[in-house]
Amino acid sequence: MIEIQNMKVGILTPPQLADDGDFAGNAYIDTRGWGHLRVLLITGTTDVATGNAIGSTAEGTAPFIEECDTVGGAYTAVTDAALADSIQHDEDDSLFAIDIDLTKTHKRYMQVNAPHSAVGAVNGSNLAIIGILSRPEIGPKDAAGQGLTEHITA
Repeated sequence: MIEIQNMKVGILTPPQLADDGDFAGNAYIDTRGWGHLRVLLITGTTDVATGNAIGSTAEGTAPFIEECDTVGGAYTAVTDAALADSIQHDEDDSLFAIDIDLTKTHKRYMQVNAPHSAVGAVNGSNLAIIGILSRPEIGPKDAAGQGLTEHITA
């Protein structure tokens, strides 16, 4: 198997524009059976005049990962799983990554804490967040096992 086919991808926050509020559709990823999680925060245009553009709960708080044992339970912050600071107004079209070693003691479900956008000069900020699971106990057998709708190999 090609190494990249031994991973699973999940959408944590679908691509969207938010202006002075939370991004909609924030979801968790189930990490059971995997050894590593990379969370990618992908920005498009950050239409904020100056300062903080995107954070967790508020634009001034660095985005961070939180975990829980159950889907609907109380999530708590994962130690050291945060960006250095919030995403800034001039960090358009950028990728940010947070890696989590799941072989350490962690809870099963993980998500980014309440992604939030500052007030935009005109439109606000664009963001998408995906989770990439790797180092599986048992590798995925098909596209669905990789978190894909369709998979083509050429």
